[in-house]
Amino acid sequence: MFDKYIICEDSLRATDAGQPGAQVEVRLPYYRGLGLSMVEAVDVSVDGVAVDPERTTLSVHGQTYRFPELGGVLDDRWEMGERAVLGFALDRPLTPGDHQVDVTVRLRISYMPVPGGGRDSKRLVLQD
Repeated sequence: MFDKYIICEDSLRATDAGQPGAQVEVRLPYYRGLGLSMVEAVDVSVDGVAVDPERTTLSVHGQTYRFPELGGVLDDRWEMGERAVLGFALDRPLTPGDHQVDVTVRLRISYMPVPGGGRDSKRLVLQD
């Protein structure tokens, strides 16, 4: 339903916290906010190469979480329309220019018998 709004355009940034990486802003593909414990995973690939989920983080409200710990986060939420920062480590730095970014969000929604979520894919430009 809200898949095309997951990846925020103009949000790709390079990072270097001791190793090459990047971040992109993402939105929840659901019409309500959810507690972070209901976020199963946010998978990302850049230029067709999947990033290991162990090398990704999600930042909401100034707090940064690794995905294995999200199941225990009972006091924070990700609201509809709110931008979260998906950070990820890479094997080598991204070069300036166009990059294909694919994001899949998997959600656990109490009244749905199957996992919820969505997918988005965009070409984003990494500035110099």
